[in-house]
Amino acid sequence: MNESIHVVGSFILAGILLYGLWQGTRRRRRRHERKQASAVRVIDKINTFPHFGQKIAYLRKIDPFVFEELLLEGFERRGFEVIRNRRYTGDGGIDGRVKIDGQTWLIQAKRYTSYIAVGHVRDFSDLLNATGARGFFCHTGKTREGTKSLIRGDSRMILVSGQKLLDLIATDAPFIPYPGYRPPAEMVHPEQETT
Repeated sequence: MNESIHVVGSFILAGILLYGLWQGTRRRRRRHERKQASAVRVIDKINTFPHFGQKIAYLRKIDPFVFEELLLEGFERRGFEVIRNRRYTGDGGIDGRVKIDGQTWLIQAKRYTSYIAVGHVRDFSDLLNATGARGFFCHTGKTREGTKSLIRGDSRMILVSGQKLLDLIATDAPFIPYPGYRPPAEMVHPEQETT
């Protein structure tokens, strides 16, 4: 009798735990879907602004997780395969991944209102070196010359900010992810074609 109560209790407890895990997964999925939808709306909104400064100022005010999704959406719209994280926090400094030329690139998204923190750049550089991957450090802030030199000295890291950031997220602007990149024929925009 006692043994059967323990067995039934174990099944009930396991069921409750599984239900809780399922609910948590559903909540995270819905949250991702909401942030992705917001990113699409941000792209539409940004394309209504006539000036560069207005676009950057708007990006500096959006939700940080929407900014992450905005970058991933930009890569997806250009035909790249994007790998989203299962959660926004606790990602180890990786806000997403994108496959380019068969290689997986890491994405770090920082929504700054002022100068970028050189410590964030160093941390991302260390992560790239530890994993052997290449990556994009994407931000809305300003970049000091010393930080630019640090990034230029790291062959694994590409800075995406300013006009290059807007080129990525604007639906009709050409985007060349790194020097020497040659897009597959099906990804070439008419304005990128050479005759």
